[in-house]
Amino acid sequence: MYAFVKKKPAKTETVRLNRLHWLGHVQRVEENRIRKKLLYMNLEATRPRGRPRNRWQDEVRKDGRLVVGKVWKERVYNREERKKLLKTARNHRILYVPIE
Repeated sequence: MYAFVKKKPAKTETVRLNRLHWLGHVQRVEENRIRKKLLYMNLEATRPRGRPRNRWQDEVRKDGRLVVGKVWKERVYNREERKKLLKTARNHRILYVPIE
């Protein structure tokens, strides 16, 4: 008969899912914790010339919009809803971007 073959997620997809998972964890942490302070810390250093490199927050924002849309930041506060969203993204391969 037919065998169901489950594809392993691409490495980029795994990284994106883990980023969103970690962001949901840090969002629920109290304001005085070091990991939350580091996440929203603004460094006042000069940047090199040219196009600015993408920051971690920029990439997470883009991944969150792929999964949920513009309301993704409010939905990660609820732990069960975040788990459901990440599971849906993993099952439907929403974050899969083929490497060209």
